[in-house]
Amino acid sequence: MFRVNRRRSAITSALIIFELIYHSVVHSIRSAHGNAIMSLVTNLMQMAIMILAFYIMFSLLGLRGAALRGDFLIYIMSGIFLYMTHVKAVGSVSGSAGPSSPMMLHAPMNTIVSIASAALASLYLQFLSAFVILFCYYMAVTSFVIDKPMAVIAMLLLAWFTGCAVGMVLLAIKPWFPGFVAAFTLIYQRANMIASGKMFVANSMPSFMLAMFDWNPLFHIIDQSRGFAFINYNPRNSNWEYALIVGIVLIMIGLMGEFYTRRNASVSWNARR
Repeated sequence: MFRVNRRRSAITSALIIFELIYHSVVHSIRSAHGNAIMSLVTNLMQMAIMILAFYIMFSLLGLRGAALRGDFLIYIMSGIFLYMTHVKAVGSVSGSAGPSSPMMLHAPMNTIVSIASAALASLYLQFLSAFVILFCYYMAVTSFVIDKPMAVIAMLLLAWFTGCAVGMVLLAIKPWFPGFVAAFTLIYQRANMIASGKMFVANSMPSFMLAMFDWNPLFHIIDQSRGFAFINYNPRNSNWEYALIVGIVLIMIGLMGEFYTRRNASVSWNARR
């Protein structure tokens, strides 16, 4: 009754939102572990184990000759880094706080802040983990050269963006079908172990196999990133524009679905889970 309403400028409101997103990002990073360093170490271990597993598998199966001419570990890392960035973004965004979450009862918290913080926290962990692994590999093993490093970083951001887009669609339908979304997210992440094409070179794939993979935006992103990373590889069967268009379309669908879900949200939905 005695509250005084103060008018805020657009700049002040934007700064308040950015500060809220920053604190939400920190909370998201520390949600699994009380120490943010432990979250980074855990993510580093996941990436390192996956790189080691693929390196051993390719070596035992004699598939190293089928890879690109150049550093073999960079070839493996280029696929794993983008795959991890994509699937982690899907999991983080689809698992962010929805409109019926108790966090939404605290102003000025809203679903957009929750989604943005989850997405940025995922990008921060994956980008920093990739940088640390590449730095250690460069300093301890061999001094490799990336042909177009900024373009490779752009592909990493595109993999994150498309992951956020898929996560947005899943988040929009999660309050309606929570069991389906949980199962689909897990299946999507596991299926992309193969469907992302990180174990193959698109230029060497026959047409009947190419048709099984070229629907996947992540397949195009990984192949394009290898074209930017290796000077002697020119991808002919993929394009990053397709992935960008798919990401924008999914983001629009996800935003419309999230808006509709937010307007029809009910606190009792949480009680049914």
